[in-house]
Order: sequence, then structure tokens, then C-alpha cells
Amino acid sequence: MASTLILYHSGYGHTRRIAERLGRRLEEGGEQVAVLSLDDPAVDLERYERVIIGASIRNGKHKPEVIDFIERNLALLESRSGGFFSVNLVARKPGKNRPETNPYLVKFLENCPWTPDLVGVFAGNLDYSRYRFFDRHIIRFIMWLTKGPTDLNTKVEYTDWDEVDRFAGRIAELPAGRAAEAA
Repeated sequence: MASTLILYHSGYGHTRRIAERLGRRLEEGGEQVAVLSLDDPAVDLERYERVIIGASIRNGKHKPEVIDFIERNLALLESRSGGFFSVNLVARKPGKNRPETNPYLVKFLENCPWTPDLVGVFAGNLDYSRYRFFDRHIIRFIMWLTKGPTDLNTKVEYTDWDEVDRFAGRIAELPAGRAAEAA
């Protein structure tokens, strides 16, 4: 039984919901799992054999705190099995919903010093009523550009929860840790 840490960085809570779902699926399989915010001061990577990081897109990019965390913890991340998942609205579109075709995830991985063993991408949700003024109008403009819904009363969840569950299965298949394998 492996111990897995799932960290998330979420703007409006949807990435947290995905991280929690992954954690529940792993626990159902007998795994020991902790799901924590990337900003949680109690984060102790050394306690876990696997580390999964999830982050959402805000205004076209992942928040700098995500890369900063990875850079600060690079040696430890490289000594463990791990994964990364991105949550963004572009992933709602066919052809942009796979790690190798999602432009945000591709760009993130090109600029990231860490090479995770497992990578995933999930479509988020669109709820204009929850966004702050500036975010609401930026997202609306992006939706207009990408031929998505622009009505400010729109509430749509694009997440494929079955795909989230499949990703949890792939996490469970990761080895318990590279340090253990090398021994």
C-alpha cells in the first residue's frame, strides 16, 4: 500500500474538487492519501512515496506559485513517483483534451524543471457568477474567442469525471517511489 500526496492549486475550487475525487478513488483502492493545498504550510513531501500536483489555469497560465513550489522541491519530487494534472476550459474542446494537445499543459511542461511520470488534463467548469469582475470579463473574452458560452448567467461543468477516475487508476499503478526501486 503506497502513500500518496495530492497537492492542488485552485483559483475557484474546482481543481480542489478534482484532487479530492482522485484522493477518494485511491482510498477506495486501499491507498493512504492526503489531499492538501499547495499553499498549506503542513506539506511534508518526505512522508509520501508518490506526489501528484494539480493546478488550474488563470488568465492563460498556471500561477507562478506552482513552478516556484516545484523548483523549491525539485530534488524530492525527482526522488518520488509523481504526476501533474492541469485543469482548464480549453480542455473542453475535442483535440485539446489530451496532455499532448492541450496548449496550456504543453507550455507548462516545456518550462517546468520537473518531468512527472504521469500527466493529465481535465476540463474545468464555467460559472461566471463566481468570478471576480476582472476574471469574469477576461474569461468571457476568451470564451468569445474560442466560441464558448458568453452569457454571464452560464454555469456549465465540462469535467469528464470518468476520465478523472481513470487518472486515479493510473496514479495507483505508479511505483511506490523511485528511491525504493533503486535500493
